[in-house]
Amino acid sequence: MSGIRFLENHDRMRFVLLGILFLVFMNPASSLESKNPLPIPSLLEYRTSSDGTKNFILTAQKGETDFFDGTTTSTMGYNGNYLGPTIRVRRNDRISITVFNHLNNPTTVHWHGADVPAESDGGPHQGIRPRRSWTAQFRVRQQAATLWYHPHFIKTTGEQVYKGLAGMLIIDDEVSDRLQIPHEYGVDDLPIILQERRFDGEGRFDYRPGMPDLMHGYFGNRLLVNGSVEPYADVPRGLSRLRLLNGSNSTLLRIRFDGVDSLYQIASDGGFLERPVPLESIILSPGERAEVLIDFASADSETVRLVADTNGRNTYTAMEFHIGNQDAEFLSVPEYLTSIEPIQESEARLTRRFELQFGMGGRMFINGRQMNMNRIDEVVRLGDTEIWHIVNIDGMGGGGMSGMMSQPHSFHIHAVQFQILDINGKSPPPELSGWKDTVLLWPGDQIRVIIRFHSYPGVYMYHCHLLEHEDNGMMGQFEIVEE
Repeated sequence: MSGIRFLENHDRMRFVLLGILFLVFMNPASSLESKNPLPIPSLLEYRTSSDGTKNFILTAQKGETDFFDGTTTSTMGYNGNYLGPTIRVRRNDRISITVFNHLNNPTTVHWHGADVPAESDGGPHQGIRPRRSWTAQFRVRQQAATLWYHPHFIKTTGEQVYKGLAGMLIIDDEVSDRLQIPHEYGVDDLPIILQERRFDGEGRFDYRPGMPDLMHGYFGNRLLVNGSVEPYADVPRGLSRLRLLNGSNSTLLRIRFDGVDSLYQIASDGGFLERPVPLESIILSPGERAEVLIDFASADSETVRLVADTNGRNTYTAMEFHIGNQDAEFLSVPEYLTSIEPIQESEARLTRRFELQFGMGGRMFINGRQMNMNRIDEVVRLGDTEIWHIVNIDGMGGGGMSGMMSQPHSFHIHAVQFQILDINGKSPPPELSGWKDTVLLWPGDQIRVIIRFHSYPGVYMYHCHLLEHEDNGMMGQFEIVEE
């Protein structure tokens, strides 16, 4: 059905067996259960200054969280113990977000998917030392979309995201205003942050990456939804809108909804698709987002379950939706959402190739090089259009480490939204035909994306969004320069 698929046959078996090498040593919290109402992150309040700028404040802080009754584990959060509030803004808003660091270590806040100036991007160059603050300022120039924010400090992104530093950033515009789709946040428009986490036998976080974790990613034994284990949400009978985010460190998720036969994807990373796409399931790699409409009036019973498969390791019943008697505001899926102008290949000034590969000792490479903060890997002209040819060398044969240890990667580019030209020479499926900033590559995959660099001059990152891969070198820097 989709050009992005779960591994099959011997490739899938090899990937699963490699994961088992370390999962067998885990003491999973399999006997621990919890059923709670779905937590809905609050909308972050702001103060409007005299020039119309919306001023937000975030505080990165340590916390403690009870994921299971009677067990407390150390966590991190923004303005709280775990995760952070939802930042909701509109196109053309002027934004100022001040971040205070109350942690014991440096951090940053990266606005994943946002078109922002380099100095406000929140990448490794914008580190915030403990007991210091940093302010990002930008004008919202992009269309309605579900983005997110998270740390991006060099070599510690995985640990800080794992312990809870993440939140959603929602953009509205005139298109989202006029569409006849659910829009009441927390009622029929629900943020769904999915995170696989590893708990020990007492129900506490366990983040101690060993060599297998560095190679394959840090997998877990529980799937949290908005920081809760197996929660439920009460929904009206009819259409609801779910904003899905795979906020896991390294886990790939195939998501389906048992008990309902009407699932439509309406948006990808960077905004609305042209038309709703009917699907049976959705695959999201870490960092990817998808907005879906579900018609709960078509359910077989009063309960619908969100089920997530992790490529053969685990299958989670992540949460339940309890359908009430009240009719939803919207009962039909629109036929049309918005127009998307295809970027023509003839616009591209040049093509760049990026080969993703890992080597001995858990080290990760792009084009044979590990991340170096003092090196600019690519220079791009402001206003140019380019094609980036991204290749997952792992799994392409040739023996050696690549042949033995093939694995997927998830490629993210800062500052831009791109369009996928083709996947292994074939046009992308409809759900991947919109605007993207993160794309999944299975072993051996070759994906070409086309990008208009109409953002801002400055230094930005591109990297694998499996965070243990990123932290161990699979990242590079590109600089956008004015002519």
